[in-house]
Amino acid sequence: MLRTIRALVEHQAAVRPDATYLVAPESGRVMSFGELRSASLRLATWLAGEGIRPGARVALLMHNGYQTCRLFIGAMYGGYCITPLNLLAQPSQLAYVLEHSDAEIVFVAPDQVERLKQAAAGLAKPPRIVVCDVDAAEFLSPAATTDSPATPGEEDAALMMYTSGTTGKPKGVVLAQRAVVSGGQFVSAVHELGPADCVMAVLPLYHINAQVVTATAPLVHGGSLVLPKRFSASNFWQTAIGQGCTWINVVPTMIAYLLNGPDLATLGLDGAAIRFCRSASAPLPPAQHLAFEQKFGIGIIETMGLTETAAPCFSNPLDPAQRKLGSPGPAFGNEAKIIDAGGATLPAGATGEIMVRGANVMSCYYKDPAETARTLEVDGWLHTGDLGHMDADGFVFVTGRIKELIIKGGENIAPREIDEALLTHPAVSEAAAVGIPDAQYGQQILACIVLREGSACSEAELREHCRRELGPYKTPGQFRFVADLPRGPSGKVQRLKLLEQPDAGASRA
Repeated sequence: MLRTIRALVEHQAAVRPDATYLVAPESGRVMSFGELRSASLRLATWLAGEGIRPGARVALLMHNGYQTCRLFIGAMYGGYCITPLNLLAQPSQLAYVLEHSDAEIVFVAPDQVERLKQAAAGLAKPPRIVVCDVDAAEFLSPAATTDSPATPGEEDAALMMYTSGTTGKPKGVVLAQRAVVSGGQFVSAVHELGPADCVMAVLPLYHINAQVVTATAPLVHGGSLVLPKRFSASNFWQTAIGQGCTWINVVPTMIAYLLNGPDLATLGLDGAAIRFCRSASAPLPPAQHLAFEQKFGIGIIETMGLTETAAPCFSNPLDPAQRKLGSPGPAFGNEAKIIDAGGATLPAGATGEIMVRGANVMSCYYKDPAETARTLEVDGWLHTGDLGHMDADGFVFVTGRIKELIIKGGENIAPREIDEALLTHPAVSEAAAVGIPDAQYGQQILACIVLREGSACSEAELREHCRRELGPYKTPGQFRFVADLPRGPSGKVQRLKLLEQPDAGASRA
């Protein structure tokens, strides 16, 4: 079995050199597998010629684009550890990641140069900065080379991603070549993907989902990806259907945006060629799940993954009849179990921490052996930090994060239960609950609400709705109407930042 990015690229370039790997719709550029191999080889030999040793950290601060994808794959092909930087990060956050990661070189888009220079100004060893446009046809010497770069091993670091750092400094998640490849293999297998499949890839390449699910998986099954510069709800369907995509990969936030737009019939489009929609990175509320399928006639496969598991670790089956609403599915490609606070495995139906183990699991947290030891057991089991239970069929149901659990009067309340009840109200577009200090109960429930455009709803109406759906005890003590919810790069709500959101007031119809 192929276990490195270089092996995948070489295989596809050998068996289908002229087949399309990448389409950049704005520029119209198309890259074949053969061209990907040539570009990857050229990048690897160029880096070596510049004195960048194999295994070194190569950072990337670029929007999605033709050249961005080539740099991302090419660095791993050459045995380098690619470290994509979050475009939403503040200069101080960028400075921390650059210093902590030991990045030796950064490829940066022209519009990010000044921000990068500001971040790197105070570093003891600032990295070399190379400016590169995301749409560039080429920026290195066009001369092809036959020199062979260093051959990476399956345990060599391929990708280092930094967590969002909502509860402290971001942690550098080190993923070996075998972990990244395994993630792509899991996606290809569970969705039964092949050379004829093409994915609409709208997530940013500084997010693990995009890196593994949409950029790496096609290297496994020989398919292709359409890579717009950014997600746009207004032209999403025109691009996906116009480019011949057979599946789409989104997060719940994007599903919410698409639900607020027109259906396919109104747009004059036929989505029959799209086999399924894959949802990941955050739990998908059942109400939105059903609404999307009804509106667009495209089934959703809900999945779950972590940065620490190279994206996928759970997935619902391809067969719609076997899927379970509200669950990211059973473990696929790895093992899973539920444990109590003492580490004992719990029976079906019991709630505890979700644990996973497999070839896709991270190697370590960079320069953080203590946190690595707390998260990764010596026998390979990974603490996800997620709470949930597993049913008799092995399907996992996630109820929240351990650190986000609301404890009211000694009773554990999962924030997601509150969210989903609020989302059944017709005026509510998005909702997120969080615990706040309370003198009587220890914690009380605060619910932050984003109303649908043009809708009006009072706090009293929402309180009564929650009493019907949840009962008095789980009904939020406070409601706050907000313009939007704080989210990380994957679209996951950052609950611990909800208290910082200003009250926007209830909208008026």
